Amino acid sequence: MLSSNRNPMNDQQGNLPADAAGGERNPVSRSSQGPGLISGWVLMGLALVTVLFAQNPLDTPAPEILPASNTLAQPEEAVDSIPHARDEDYPGTMTLEVDATDTARGIMRIKQRIPVAEAGPLVLLYPKWLPGNHAPSGPIDKLAGLRFSAGGKPLVWRRDAVDVFAFHVEVPEGATAVDAEYQYLSPTATDQGRIVVTPVMMNLQWNAVSLYPAGWFVRRIPVSAAVTWPAGWTVATALRPRKTVGSRVEYGTVNYETLVDSPVFAGLHARIEKLSPDVTLNIFADQPEQLAATPEQFEAHRNLVTESLKLFGSQHYDHYDFLLAMSERQGGIGLEHHRSSENGVASEYFTKWDDNAPGRDLLPHEFVHSWNGKFRRGADLWTPDYRTPMRDSLLWLYEGQTQFWGYILAARSGLWTRQQTLDALAGIAAAFDTRAGRLWRPVADTTHDPIISGRRPQPWRSWQRGEDYYREGLLIWLDADSLIREKTDGAKSLDDFASAFFGINDRDWGELTYRFEDVVATLNGVLEWDWEAFLNQRVNGTTSRAPLDGLTRGGYQLVYRDTPTEFFKKDEAKRKISDLSYSFGLVTDNKGVVKEVMWDGPAFNAGLTAGTEIVAIGGRAWTEGDLKAAITAAKGAAKSISLLVKTGDLFRTVEVQWNGGLRYPALERTAPQEENSRLEALLAPKL
Repeated sequence: MLSSNRNPMNDQQGNLPADAAGGERNPVSRSSQGPGLISGWVLMGLALVTVLFAQNPLDTPAPEILPASNTLAQPEEAVDSIPHARDEDYPGTMTLEVDATDTARGIMRIKQRIPVAEAGPLVLLYPKWLPGNHAPSGPIDKLAGLRFSAGGKPLVWRRDAVDVFAFHVEVPEGATAVDAEYQYLSPTATDQGRIVVTPVMMNLQWNAVSLYPAGWFVRRIPVSAAVTWPAGWTVATALRPRKTVGSRVEYGTVNYETLVDSPVFAGLHARIEKLSPDVTLNIFADQPEQLAATPEQFEAHRNLVTESLKLFGSQHYDHYDFLLAMSERQGGIGLEHHRSSENGVASEYFTKWDDNAPGRDLLPHEFVHSWNGKFRRGADLWTPDYRTPMRDSLLWLYEGQTQFWGYILAARSGLWTRQQTLDALAGIAAAFDTRAGRLWRPVADTTHDPIISGRRPQPWRSWQRGEDYYREGLLIWLDADSLIREKTDGAKSLDDFASAFFGINDRDWGELTYRFEDVVATLNGVLEWDWEAFLNQRVNGTTSRAPLDGLTRGGYQLVYRDTPTEFFKKDEAKRKISDLSYSFGLVTDNKGVVKEVMWDGPAFNAGLTAGTEIVAIGGRAWTEGDLKAAITAAKGAAKSISLLVKTGDLFRTVEVQWNGGLRYPALERTAPQEENSRLEALLAPKL
C-alpha cells in the first residue's frame, strides 16, 4: 500500500505534468486537440508508475505488513464405524456362487448370500490385507456391478469414507439374509494387473470374488462355495468337492479363512501326478504337449516331498496340492497357502528342463511355507481378519529362511545339481555384497517394502533396496548353519533348528505365532551362543559387506571371472537381459534399454539411468556382443568407452570409465579337496 505522505500524482521532483495541473478530468474528450495532450497524460501515467515503484531510502519507509487473516480449517474427525473382529461364531453360513465360464472376457459373476440375525446396520468387507502378500493388496478396483437386496427388495449401500474396502447396508426388519450380486473383472492386459484368466486356463482366488461380514474372526465365519467352470476343464484346489453336477462344483462348508487360503487352478490341458499319499502335483499348460515330463523329473518332485518331511519331521496339512501353471499367457505367481501353493512357471518348464533351472526353486520355496509362514507365523503378522493391518517385522525369518530352505531342498531333491546351487548362491552373494543401499538401510527395514513400494519398479534399486529380507535373509541363515556346524564339529546344523521350530505338532494346520525371543531361544537349544547379538548385527545393523561367513566358513569364497557360469547365462536368457552389474554397473534388456544402474558404479557416474536406450557403442549400432567386446577391449587401458544414448527424444554421448573387464560371480572352493566341506554337507540329500 502507498504511504500517506506521498502524492501518487507527483513525479520524483514533485512537479505535476502540465496537462494534469488544469483539473481536466476526461482526457478522451480532449484527444482531438492534438498529440500534446495525449503525451501529457502518458507522462503523468509514467510518473505515477515511477512513484509507485521507486525506492528512496531517504524519504520512503519500509512497506507496512499487516498480520494474516486467513481462515484456518480444522480436521474432520475420521470415525471408525466398522465393528472390530471378535472371536465368536457367526450366526449362519454364507453361500457363494461363482460363474467362471466367461473366459473370453475374463468376467466372473458372483452371487452371495450373507445370513443376518437382526435388523440394523451391516458392514461387509472386501479382503484387503492378504496373507502371503504382506500388504493391503486386495484387488478391489476389479469389483463392479455391486447390488444388495433382502427378500427380493433392493437395499441402498454406501462405501465407507475411511476404509474404501467396506460397504454399509441397513438390514430391514424381518430380513434373514442379505443377497449380493457383483462381478470380478479380471485384467485383460498386463498393465491392468496380473492376468488370471485365459481361454484355456484360470486362477481363481476366493478373496477376489467374495465379501465377508465385519465384526468376526474370519475363522469363525462358515461359508459354502460353488463354481460353474467351463465345460471339459480340470479343476484343482485344496478344497474337496461335496457335489458335482455337470460343470458346477459345490465344495464342502469351511470357514472363510480356509476358503481364502484354498485358491483354485483350472484349465483345459491338465495332468495330475501323486507325489506322495498326501501330496499332489496339479499341472496346467497352454498346450497339451507341454505336459510331457520324464520319470526323472517327477522323481525330483517326489524327492522334494520326502526331503522336506525328513527335514521338518512333520507335516502341517491333511493333504497338499501344488497348483502349477506352465504358461506364457497367465501371469506368473508364487504364493503360499497352508495346504496348497500357487506356482507360475515358464510353459517349457518340463520340455526345456535345463534351460529353466533358475526357476526350479519356486516349488521348494512355496512348499516350505506350509511350515514357515503358514503354521509358524510372526506374532505381529497374524491378524484375525483381512482388515487389520499386518506388521512385517519378522519376514527375515518368514521369507528369509524359506528362501534358504528352498535353495537347499532344490539341491537335496535333485531339482538343482550341486553346481547349479553353488552358482545360484554366488549370484546372491555378489548382488548383496555390492549393494550400496546396505550402507544406510538395514535388512529389517526392507521388511516394510511390501507396504511401502508394493513391488513397483524402482529407479535406483541398488541404493533404495527392495525386499532384501528374502535373499540377504538366505545369507544370514547360511551363516547360522555354518556356525552351528563349525562349533559342533558337524554334529548339529540348522536342520535341528528347523525340526525344533517348525516340526512340532504333526498334522496341525492351525497357526502358531512366534516372536524374536522365541527364535533366539530355539537357536540356543541347538547351540549355546549369543544369537541375539548375531541376529541383531545382521538384521538390524548396516554394514558395507554382505554376511558371507556362511560361504567362507563353509569352504568356499566369492570370486569374479570374465565368463559367466552356465546358471548365470540361463538366468539372463530367462529374464531376457544382459547383466553387467559387476563390471559396467548396469543391466540391459535384449534391445539395449537400460533396466537397472548400480548406484555409484561406472554407468551411474557417467550419468546413465534406468530407461535410457544405448543406441551405439564407439560409433557402431548397439548389440549385446559389441558392448561386451568394448568392455573386454578396454580392460587395463586408460581410455573410456563411448556410448551414444537416447533418453526420451534426446540423444547424447557419454563416456563410461571402466577398465576392469567383464566380471561375473562364482564360488571357488577353499576347503581341502579330500574333505566334504560344510556347505557340501548342507546340500547333500538326507535320504
